[in-house]
Amino acid sequence: MLRTLNLCLLVLFPVAWFAPLLRAGLLPLFGLSEISVISGLQSLWDSDVFLALLVTFFALFAPYVKTLGLTLVQFGLLDRRSLPALAVLGKLAMADIFLIALYVVVVKGVGLATVEVAWGLYLFAGCILLSLVLSLTESWQSRCRKQR
Repeated sequence: MLRTLNLCLLVLFPVAWFAPLLRAGLLPLFGLSEISVISGLQSLWDSDVFLALLVTFFALFAPYVKTLGLTLVQFGLLDRRSLPALAVLGKLAMADIFLIALYVVVVKGVGLATVEVAWGLYLFAGCILLSLVLSLTESWQSRCRKQR
């Protein structure tokens, strides 16, 4: 079951990257444009390369490399001693969810823009949380095997 869920994440993460995270617009009078992880990164590359690299690491590489690593552990292709490092990668991926939530709070607080949370944010956050739960479960199972 854990392997199946983890393999599903390998498909769901790319879907979440292209799914609309937010709908944002200037003032409530104008139409809202959808923002995804990928469209946000494209905008960042034009304005702030360092921040774009940071968000690319947190939103794309950290969760996907962690999921791939956990898959390799589950299929016996990577040593279980790598699980703590994979758990750290999963926690780093949560930083991106925090940044998005902070953006929503700041923009709503200013009142000049309209921001609505879209379904992609829930999908992305769900993928990150499921990934964390899977790695914690895998670590717990690994410790139980050692004690036997």
